[in-house]
Amino acid sequence: MPSLPFRSSRAYKFHLHPRYPFSHSSCRFLPSEAPASEGGRNPGEMMIARSRLLRSNAASKAEILVKYVASAGKLHGLHSFSEAPRYFSSEPFLQAEPTEEIRFKGHGMLAPFTAGWQSTDVNPLVIDRSEGAYVYDINGKKYIDALAGLWCTALGGNEPRLVKAATEQLNKLPFYHSFWNRTTKPSLDLANEILKMFTAREMGKVFFANSGSEANDSQVKLVWYYNNALGRPKKKKFIARSKSYHGSTLIAASLSGLPALHQKFDLPAPFVLHTDCPHYWRFHLPDETEEEFSTRLANNLESLILKEGPETIAAFIAEPVMGAGGVILPPKSYFEKVQAVLKKYDILLIADEVITAFGRLGTMFGCDKYNIKPDLVSIAKALSSAYMPIAAILVSPEIADVIHSESNKLGSFAHGFTYSGHPVACAVAIEALKIYNERNITKNVNEIAPRFQEGIKAFSGSPIIGETRGLGLILGTEFVDNKSPNDPFPAEWGVGSIFGAECEKRGMLIRVTGDSIMLSPPLIMTPGEVDEIVSKYGDALKATEERIAELKSNKN
Repeated sequence: MPSLPFRSSRAYKFHLHPRYPFSHSSCRFLPSEAPASEGGRNPGEMMIARSRLLRSNAASKAEILVKYVASAGKLHGLHSFSEAPRYFSSEPFLQAEPTEEIRFKGHGMLAPFTAGWQSTDVNPLVIDRSEGAYVYDINGKKYIDALAGLWCTALGGNEPRLVKAATEQLNKLPFYHSFWNRTTKPSLDLANEILKMFTAREMGKVFFANSGSEANDSQVKLVWYYNNALGRPKKKKFIARSKSYHGSTLIAASLSGLPALHQKFDLPAPFVLHTDCPHYWRFHLPDETEEEFSTRLANNLESLILKEGPETIAAFIAEPVMGAGGVILPPKSYFEKVQAVLKKYDILLIADEVITAFGRLGTMFGCDKYNIKPDLVSIAKALSSAYMPIAAILVSPEIADVIHSESNKLGSFAHGFTYSGHPVACAVAIEALKIYNERNITKNVNEIAPRFQEGIKAFSGSPIIGETRGLGLILGTEFVDNKSPNDPFPAEWGVGSIFGAECEKRGMLIRVTGDSIMLSPPLIMTPGEVDEIVSKYGDALKATEERIAELKSNKN
């Protein structure tokens, strides 16, 4: 295989894992030679010296032809090529043989969204500490965290006030539950703070969970409980959107519109329907404006409702900006038109704000940005800046009143979790909300966002970039050939993975999903840190362009 165009004293080669050819996540950059001896150093120095090189050589050389499986999608977002293996695959990373002391290959964890061979054959990237917008691996290598963990460490990696809030609460009351009208002061205080902070419309109650997936699972149960209480037992179906992401638990994965979350899990559940992905660049018709595109999608939604029967449709769930599906912004007037359809047929609207809440888009909530008036809202991630696991559902007064009334008849509202409203998580979240307000986090995002968006979008002329899209501090780039949404690169090339590896090589961590990459840095970014992201992005893009030119040359 040809060597990659790395500007390095060591040669690296691009590999496909010989055992798993159908997952482009099997692409790896592997060193072609072992590190030189560190003669004369003590064992500690040798470990540090070696570990500062790259991580473990995993796969033997193999020439693999990845079959290009054609499958026609029925909905927008399911392309004419087999996308499922490309979703949720991990980006490749650079490898070198570590010392025994830091070897984690074959570890005991069943790792989420990770192929089995990656755990058994390859050493993981092990993050050891964080500082502001940066994280450090166990080898001491520094990375700018351009994804804020998983879209969540809004306040960076070492905010002392959040650490103090957790420590003080741990010393005072490390745990108590919220069952049977028993609870804790932090739980009550946080619920009140959330209700005050959300201003898109009045909300009545807050229900606590531990993750966005749990929150969205709970949304379905709440809606079913609500409709049963109103004597509408048939009104149980949910409509979500192709390429949406709402979590990975049974119901949340069903709501999600990504094939990888369904395959071999017997999902989606039969009560979940999916409608069009609102990605204008990819799915608009010739000469169709954004307004016309939004109208067509709203009409398609209405047709789906009528086909199924309005009396059977309980709710529609949507992210204000679609995150894991590729950072897809709604086209003009989209939510205005969709909300009109939902109101016409008495269908509840659930806003999944797990990624967009607390300043990510330049407004405190995505609902503020797009004038969304939801009946229910899911929040998580930045609620505690991810320092503690916590999520919440905001429930409208109308729904809360029905739930209270029905629970009085039944004797209790029989739903909740041991850790619902965990006092330590709530204490940290309270402090996070205080910081967002005191530091005017939305102002900071709006001041730094143009530098971030314009800096990255300046590379949009690249021949391998189809579209770069985003707002605030969230952004996605989609790689295609000939700058056309209809010309994907061959799946076996793993273009997104090549770019992800180039970023990691340069000390930047991003999200790779197929041939799309995503950035969602901490909200505390400085101008210098934004410039660093832009610079590393540009260098990684140049190297990726060179590799694609090489692959095209070999193909011809």
